[in-house]
Amino acid sequence: MTLIKEQVNVEAQAIAAKKAARKISLLTTEEKNEALQVIADTLEANYLTILEANEADLQTGREKGYDEAYMDRLALSKERVFEFADGLRQVAKLEDPTGIIASSWTLENDLLVEKVTVPLGVIGMIYEARPNVTADATGLALKSGNAIVLKGGSSAISSNQAIVDVIHQALENTKIPKEAVQFISSTDREATQQLFTMKEHIDVLIPRGGASLINAVVNNATVPVLETGVGNCHLYIDKEADPVKAMNILINAKTDRPAVCNAAETVIVHKEWLETHLSLLIDTFREHNITVHGDELAVKLIPNAVPAGEDDWKNEYLSLDIAVKTVSNLEEAVDHIDEYGTKHSEAIITENQQNAELFMNLVDASAIYHNASTRFTDGSALGFGAEIGISTQKLHARGPMGLPALTTIKFKMSGNGQVR
Repeated sequence: MTLIKEQVNVEAQAIAAKKAARKISLLTTEEKNEALQVIADTLEANYLTILEANEADLQTGREKGYDEAYMDRLALSKERVFEFADGLRQVAKLEDPTGIIASSWTLENDLLVEKVTVPLGVIGMIYEARPNVTADATGLALKSGNAIVLKGGSSAISSNQAIVDVIHQALENTKIPKEAVQFISSTDREATQQLFTMKEHIDVLIPRGGASLINAVVNNATVPVLETGVGNCHLYIDKEADPVKAMNILINAKTDRPAVCNAAETVIVHKEWLETHLSLLIDTFREHNITVHGDELAVKLIPNAVPAGEDDWKNEYLSLDIAVKTVSNLEEAVDHIDEYGTKHSEAIITENQQNAELFMNLVDASAIYHNASTRFTDGSALGFGAEIGISTQKLHARGPMGLPALTTIKFKMSGNGQVR
């Protein structure tokens, strides 16, 4: 009986979101921006309430023995709450992606054709441990004229509920109906699975989390999916890499925030560079407490390195572990990335411009870097404001998904009685 009640409630929430989406689509840019400002202010004013709820989730995590990387993704602080509140203000300053006439032309019969950007409608967001996604996704959805149905993971249930409660409180004082932001509080998997098949109410699903979550959505959903991907990101240190530049990038990409998807998980090193700069690489690993999982040569040369197995080349460690692969040329590096990469973010460090261009042209990923850290694959870092995820697919949107990714196209034709 309980299961039936949850099914009805989830569908009712989706229907309410769809009705609200129609109202949002008629709002002006100024009205949407004002709502985001109010939400940001209200989140900051209520940060203690959010942190209290987050502490309940963290305590549960400690009791269940969540690892350090997972706890880092789950944890909030005053600074983090203020950061995602400020992210909403940044989104409010961005250009409205809707109502833009992408192109227009007039046919020989004087029928005017306009290709216009419009909201997707209702976005279903399925995500795991990051409570900040609740605010980020909401802000992007509302600014782009969409309603959103949020289904966060059970580990952050209290934090997400508190954030949504504050958002609803804020929306009471705006032109956006609070029904535009729906939060599915049930932790039953059946509630999540319902979103997979609600094509009549949900226009697109966006999964954000680990490989198992993303695969479950991609493989089971009948609703169109904007696929995000895990980040098995690689740094290739080329034969002609500047050693200081290489180590600075490696340190940032691996240690700045190891638990995020744009952190480096594998470093591929040209053997000639390794021979010349081995002591520098060893000192870097030792100084930053990085555990090396290496191929045969790496294990031989790097103290305390452990042999890498097949899983190490595939692994998204999300910790201070890194896989080290040695190669004889750029082509071997590209081949390794082609086999084990997740099409997220890949980087080459080299002073050889020809090698850099070859690498950037050959590697298949949503973000490619030359002499820069993979940590820039992020909506705010690239000037999009908050992001709703990193798309690793090739249709509709790819890379960090900001506001334009949450729109589609409508053709508007204006005539004066023309018939065909």
